[in-house]
Amino acid sequence: MKTNLNVFFSAIIIMISLCSCSLHQPSFQKSGNGVTIDFGVENQAQKLRLNVIDENIIRVTASPVSAFSEVESLMSVLPESDYNDWKAEEKEGMVVLSTPSIKAKISTATGAIIFEDQDGNVLLEELSEGGKTFTPSGINDGLFRVRQMFNAPDDEAFYGLGQHQHGYMNYKGKDVDLAQHNIVSVVPFLYSSKNYGILWDNYSITKFGDPRDYRQISDMLLFDAEGHPGGFTTTYFQGEKIMKKQVENKIDFRFLETESYEQLPKEATKIVWEGAIAAEEEGLHKFLLYASSYFKLWVDGKLVMDKWRQNWNPWSNPFEINIKNGEQHQVKVEWIPDAGYMSLTHLDPMEGNEQNQLSLASESGREIDYYFIHGNNADEVVSGYRKVTGKAPILPKWALGFWQSRERYKTQEELLDVVRTFRQKQIPIDNIVLDWFYWPEDQWGSHEMDLSRFPDAAAMTQTLHDDLNAHIMISVWPKYYKGTDHFNEMNEKGYLYRRNIEKARKDWVGPGYESTFYDAFNAGARDMFWSQINEQLFSKGFDAWWLDATEPDMHSNISIAERKLNMNPTALGPGELFFNGFSLMNSRGIYESQRQAAPNQRAFILTRSAYAGQQRYGAVTWSGDIVSRWSDMRDQISAGVNFCLSGIPYWTMDIGGFALETRYGAYGDTPTKENLDEWRELNTRWFQFGSFCPVFRVHGQFPYREVFNIAQEDHPAYQSMLYYNKLRYRLMPYIYAIAAKTYFDDYTIMRGLVMDFPNDKKVLNIDNQFMFGPSLLVNPVTEYGARKRDVYLPAGQGWYDFYTGAYLEGGQTVEAQADYTRIPLFVKAGSIIPAGQEIQFTNQKPDTLITLFVYAGDDAVFMLYNDEGINYNYENGSCSKVIISYDEKNGMLKIGQREGRYDGMPAEQRFNIVYISQETPMGFDPELKTGLSIVYRGEAVEVSFK
Repeated sequence: MKTNLNVFFSAIIIMISLCSCSLHQPSFQKSGNGVTIDFGVENQAQKLRLNVIDENIIRVTASPVSAFSEVESLMSVLPESDYNDWKAEEKEGMVVLSTPSIKAKISTATGAIIFEDQDGNVLLEELSEGGKTFTPSGINDGLFRVRQMFNAPDDEAFYGLGQHQHGYMNYKGKDVDLAQHNIVSVVPFLYSSKNYGILWDNYSITKFGDPRDYRQISDMLLFDAEGHPGGFTTTYFQGEKIMKKQVENKIDFRFLETESYEQLPKEATKIVWEGAIAAEEEGLHKFLLYASSYFKLWVDGKLVMDKWRQNWNPWSNPFEINIKNGEQHQVKVEWIPDAGYMSLTHLDPMEGNEQNQLSLASESGREIDYYFIHGNNADEVVSGYRKVTGKAPILPKWALGFWQSRERYKTQEELLDVVRTFRQKQIPIDNIVLDWFYWPEDQWGSHEMDLSRFPDAAAMTQTLHDDLNAHIMISVWPKYYKGTDHFNEMNEKGYLYRRNIEKARKDWVGPGYESTFYDAFNAGARDMFWSQINEQLFSKGFDAWWLDATEPDMHSNISIAERKLNMNPTALGPGELFFNGFSLMNSRGIYESQRQAAPNQRAFILTRSAYAGQQRYGAVTWSGDIVSRWSDMRDQISAGVNFCLSGIPYWTMDIGGFALETRYGAYGDTPTKENLDEWRELNTRWFQFGSFCPVFRVHGQFPYREVFNIAQEDHPAYQSMLYYNKLRYRLMPYIYAIAAKTYFDDYTIMRGLVMDFPNDKKVLNIDNQFMFGPSLLVNPVTEYGARKRDVYLPAGQGWYDFYTGAYLEGGQTVEAQADYTRIPLFVKAGSIIPAGQEIQFTNQKPDTLITLFVYAGDDAVFMLYNDEGINYNYENGSCSKVIISYDEKNGMLKIGQREGRYDGMPAEQRFNIVYISQETPMGFDPELKTGLSIVYRGEAVEVSFK
């Protein structure tokens, strides 16, 4: 019978802690902005401090030593708090700290904290014994493994935590590893359906849920195909021929340095493991199948997985089996190795109700440090997160238009010709992207153009700006080839990580080149990095930065342990301690330096990783090198929504998926008609979804992803993508206004349904719908051949079909039409949606003609916003705001008095007004002529619909 050692030792620690507490009388002190309790228990919560940030935010710090760390937080930008509307008193074994909104009750016996609202309703509570665990990390004196546990009611749902790829929307009862990866972005901020958030201030690898590490499948009782104990029957094939058959008790080809990976027969074209599993411990057992290439999994004869991943970017696939005593469950794994990776690991059931509790456990930290953030709704909680970590600047307006990219434009003329084709075909576009490898092959990190392919970068950017009305983003990596001038410059100052060079690891380019990354935690290194790219790129007119591989991914498919060593030490401390923070500091260096070099130009950063606070640097995160599969497209919905629920408002993805199978035409293969049809439909459905993301961006490997390369003009794929592209531009007044709201009101553009419909319990687990701003319910189609899909219309209001204006009551699931060219879209009753003129790029025409769509059924308010679109003058008030409101009872629309002004603001605007109600259904069409039109010169105007 195996014992859960983590739980056992935690229990011993708790018992020691309780005994120690009984021998020491805790002392309670008020400090300038909070309270401190000294428990005097070594290596436990020896000191506990609660700092009041404001009436809704309390910072909790628990130290296992006699003093608190003085190390500056990287995620927080809070000044020293001067908030003083709070009180603290000691009564009945508790220290009670109160603000006008919340109370924190701290047990003087255990240090356990209960957070309540002022009516005494429990919002969040630590375990009764405190729930705090400290274990020396073993890597550095003064560093500990830390864990904090909370109780969590059964009806509570959890969201946020960054961007993850397991398709989870609600994380209750799930396990999430907060470790940066090519397709994973870590933001340790959790939002609860009970309207609070936890911001966990720690940069090391952190586990939400089960804190234990998975173990090889040999940890279980294994049986071969004939039922004999000892392992799985393993068959190696070369084509149809069996190479060998043997019994193996593990599947462990996960990393390059894994010993068994080196022993994998390279000539094997297929490997099959089959047999049965049993367990000594009854309950729900968890498994991870980590794999690339083609793989399938059957459990008890049922096909559970049938997937493909590109080989250089494998990923884990969780599944669970409820195992009873004496039971065996049949398992079969089939894998096409193709130089890929494979591993099957396992965890025994957790004891008691621990799986459903709220747990955060980090590998390394000086103390437990978290912020409790309360609000009356999700937006207020997100606003609290941004109060701690920084506001999100407004993106340049052109960045909200369409982005075209591919891996990769190989020459200057090829890139320019693509933009010219967009203009000739009148397909709206604002941005083109130059991906990696524009430099000479052996000069990565030089940031120099290969002059044989890009003879005049400055002329290229000038042509894009002046002749084609387009902007250009360029890929910049924190990577340096050994021996380049920029490598030597960094190396002389000690700004480079050394291990990858010492190991002489080579990358995948040409014959392979040795390389490493710069240390973004070093302020001098960040300055030098900017100086290098400024001289070579920014000075030549490039508008935006694509910061790739910012996990940092110095070498793919090495173990997590080796990845930590690869970035060790940083300028601030051990790589293990700062593992998740590289992207934050890399973005900081670019943003701060560009604002200093070009204070009148809004910075735009696209980065493959993220961390708490990154929104303050104008950074957008994309979901990494996902694959062109329907299941991956579906997973992007929960990935994007949860990322935005983490407090960072700007997210995007590779529309169409980055990497793809040869059956779709990768590597120049010619697809069959059946595969070509599926490829076109996949791209169409993905494009439809992507047009309602905060940033609208196409990217991927060959075949080319431009709409005119996917299908001819009369094909429904082309027509649908053109429709949604134009719709995006028509909606630009709506989109730019909600983008501004992310700055002024800490708003979120891509919204989980829990944000707007918190009282509807049916929305808590919906993972394939979201709100785009306050009005649009977006319902992507993620199944091949689907022409209908179920859509849940949240309760509490009515809904209008976007295309027809037909009215439907909320609180029901409808079977919505979803023909090839359309996805179901619904508009919330009580909405105002401004639409602009047809344009080819965002600043083609001023907003002098706007169609206002007013959807009756409830009161509505919308703030129409504009500014100069390219600079930071809005921070000083150079912008205009017009509050437009609709009163359902009186049937009145009021366009309020304009507030503010900016250079280039039109003196007057014309509003065409379209009123949509149950009695007057109309589809969304900005060209509708209803006869209701007014000229607006900044003074308040009222319109009656009665």
